Amino acid sequence: MSARIIETNKVKIEATEVDSINLDIIENALRNARSEMDAVLFRTAMSPGIREQHDAFPMIANHDGKMVVGQFGSFIHGFLEGYDGTVEEGDVFLTNDPYSTNGAVSHLNDWLTLMPIFDGGKLVSWAAMFGHMTDNGGKVPGSLPTDAMQIFEEGLQIPPVKIIRGGELNSELLNVLVRNSRVPDWNRSDFNAIIAALRLAERRVREIIQRFGVGSYMAATNEMLDRNKRAMSAIIKMVIPEKKAYFEDYIDDDGIGMGPYKIACSLWREGDIAYFDFEGTDPQSMSSINFYLNEEMFKMFLGAFFINLFDPQILFNDGFYELVDVKIPDGSILKPKRPAALSCRTHLLGRIFDIMGGVLGMGAPDALNAAGFSDSPHLMYSGYDSRDEWYQLFQIGFGGIPGRPAGDGPDGHSLWPSFTNVPNEYLESYFPLRILRYESIADSGGAGLNRGGNGVSVLYEFLEPGQISIHDDRWLTYPWGVNGGLPGGRSSKKLVRTDGSVEWLPSKCDRIFVEKGDQLYYNTWGGGGWGDPLKRDPQKVADDFNRGLVTIDGAKNYGVVLTADGVVDVPKTQELRQKIEKERKPIELFNRGGTIEEIKARCFEETHLMPPKSPTFKVRAQVK
Repeated sequence: MSARIIETNKVKIEATEVDSINLDIIENALRNARSEMDAVLFRTAMSPGIREQHDAFPMIANHDGKMVVGQFGSFIHGFLEGYDGTVEEGDVFLTNDPYSTNGAVSHLNDWLTLMPIFDGGKLVSWAAMFGHMTDNGGKVPGSLPTDAMQIFEEGLQIPPVKIIRGGELNSELLNVLVRNSRVPDWNRSDFNAIIAALRLAERRVREIIQRFGVGSYMAATNEMLDRNKRAMSAIIKMVIPEKKAYFEDYIDDDGIGMGPYKIACSLWREGDIAYFDFEGTDPQSMSSINFYLNEEMFKMFLGAFFINLFDPQILFNDGFYELVDVKIPDGSILKPKRPAALSCRTHLLGRIFDIMGGVLGMGAPDALNAAGFSDSPHLMYSGYDSRDEWYQLFQIGFGGIPGRPAGDGPDGHSLWPSFTNVPNEYLESYFPLRILRYESIADSGGAGLNRGGNGVSVLYEFLEPGQISIHDDRWLTYPWGVNGGLPGGRSSKKLVRTDGSVEWLPSKCDRIFVEKGDQLYYNTWGGGGWGDPLKRDPQKVADDFNRGLVTIDGAKNYGVVLTADGVVDVPKTQELRQKIEKERKPIELFNRGGTIEEIKARCFEETHLMPPKSPTFKVRAQVK
């Protein structure tokens, strides 16, 4: 690799040649530093959302903000576009405002910190981390109000500020920020943990530079980006056709009675460049389900999708971004105008992965995944306990991963691969609740040659009066199956009061008051199936039955007849499969469980909830 001149912070640095051995050492050192950032954060944060579930995302970037190692990049590009101040040694920036950072973060609960790393007065790298704060001062506990109509209802907006200037903490500003939270100790602790992780990254980068030299370090980060670009270029040429493909999917409702909302995407390739165009996506919502999707963030999603699908050994970074062009209509639900509410953007953020899977798979059906657990459903529970002390839980639920060409989808997993569940023992120790049941929902994974993963049923018993909020989706539309696979099961939320009365709760709701002894059945959705279920080995179906993943009735979706003790009845299975194959309609690429109109028509009898009304679109004027 030849040397080249890099201009950073108005100072020119020669990126000298680095040999392949040193390149691999530097790459693995940065990978390890990124893992150490996680370890520092998770061991020192206080909130269960970060400490236990790992709702935080680290990265180390090169001198101009391109992520070199990390999990969830594209922070710095949006931040730098929206920031017009100086970047000095010893500074640490803090923001949570999507609108002033071009969507670098997507709702106010995510506190984004960025640290420039200098060597000899020269800007050579960046470290960044954001974490989800349990509360940011919004109008409901958790600061994720379903019915918010403006971002002002969702909590404190922090434009890009220097929370640390020249190495000195702005303690007065931090005091203001934590004062506007219902859990100030958690926010302060989580913030300090994030800063500690950035300090760790800074230290490791300087150690690498001390050992190899600044020129070799910068040459190595450039080569790591170039490696990614070459690998992604080969994948793009292999899987993205020149002929335009179109796909659409939906968010079921907006929490205020309207839906579903359409997300539309067209895809094609021109030479080396892949084009994604979201023209046809519905206008922004009047509620908080809008998602301010930064174009660079979408590219990051695409990179994660491709690398996990084709070769997990490829280093995930921002090197390939110039190979992708993204167009998102202004005023759409994916690019709303300020001051549109954004707090419940999780549903759209997750659904983007189903959109990518659908539109990319149309040109290569054998590599197509079904729809899966494309969301991060939230449960929030808060109030004052018998000692008059405030408690506040924020928890993310798990569900079924889709059936895939490579095999069955995992049961009860997270959309984000590095997330972990909050242990039940932790919940019962720190919050006034009891977990009575935590299990896979049999048959919720769509039947297929490769079965979709099952959703999860959690039965909570509340031990103190309080209020709950629920944020979820896929209660109306089904997680679609592909290549003959059947759709996955949908989500549901049932509240059983102490007097025995039953309330079916909507998937998005706030201010549901509960009393001691009330029980909540929190059921998430499964993944769609992949391939013809009649081609699945009957013994695999029997094994799933014996593991509690499929019932005897559910086995019939595969054309398999089981005895009461889980043994395949071979003659009856052959007979049933012949009958199903003779009577069923021709297999289509996608099985959505019916049209939107058909699903709405049978909504109440299947979900106990009224179908949402068609959206009423009204784009509010932009506020400067």
